[in-house]
Amino acid sequence: MMAMSESKVKKDDWERDLLENLALASLREQRRTRNWGIFFKLITFLYLFILLFFALGWIEDGRVRIAEKHTALIDLRGMITPDSMSNADKVNASLRSAFQDKNTKGVVLRINSPGGSPVQAGNINDEIRRLRIKYPDIPLYAVVGDICASGGYYVAVAADKIFVDKASLIGSIGVLIDGFGFTGTLEKLGIERRLLTAGENKNFLDPFAPLDPIQKEHATHLLREIHEQFIQVVKQGRGERLKDAPEIFSGIVWTGQKSIDLGLADEMGNAEYVAREIIKAEVLVDFSPHEGLSDLFSKRFGQIVFNMLSDYVLTMR
Repeated sequence: MMAMSESKVKKDDWERDLLENLALASLREQRRTRNWGIFFKLITFLYLFILLFFALGWIEDGRVRIAEKHTALIDLRGMITPDSMSNADKVNASLRSAFQDKNTKGVVLRINSPGGSPVQAGNINDEIRRLRIKYPDIPLYAVVGDICASGGYYVAVAADKIFVDKASLIGSIGVLIDGFGFTGTLEKLGIERRLLTAGENKNFLDPFAPLDPIQKEHATHLLREIHEQFIQVVKQGRGERLKDAPEIFSGIVWTGQKSIDLGLADEMGNAEYVAREIIKAEVLVDFSPHEGLSDLFSKRFGQIVFNMLSDYVLTMR
């Protein structure tokens, strides 16, 4: 009798486990079905939402527009290089969009950059000055965050005024070429270098060769020429506000408070203050360079699809 009782208990346990597994499998399938249903509903809703915005003219060039006077905000962050989000092509496109918007009352260029390419910075400076002439009723103000140095300041001097925080770092009006010298390193490692050139200076500033005096002199001349261009751009942008202090162009940086004393900047203030108190249009609309709408859409929903597929695979195991 005891053996039969134990057999019956085992059978009951097996049936209960089977029912539980079937119930759990059914719940997992329902959850997957519900998740996919929500996903496709969101896709459809977003698609209709974008079509509506385009139809009403609220989106232009991938940007959402609002029908009231506003201050256009453009962020210039990080190094100003050809392959960064702060390159001349992207920043200039944002500047043109901001000035062309019929509801833009003023533009704030918020800069937080240690510098970068003088060519890229020069192109942005040129475009700012062109747009200020083309749209004389729309002012452009530069607002400095943590740092506005070198190429960042090259851009800022094109603005009507420069606003800073007392602890901002401003200046570094200079140019440099940096590198290392590895003379004798290859020989010590037993490596033979085979460099063939056509042109006696084709190996200009070769780090594995002793510094050539003629090449050094030429590099110094290049730096001085570009530095002088930088100085002239600063003098053109700041005008009589710039104090007569030779150390301004020495390549050193200053605090925001000291930069005002030297005429490198004008006042204290952040973007919100400038929009509210100076431009008199408190609403800030972001015209900063961003990834395209289609790129953002594909990335965001691509991640959602990946997560859902991963969950599906895991539940199938």
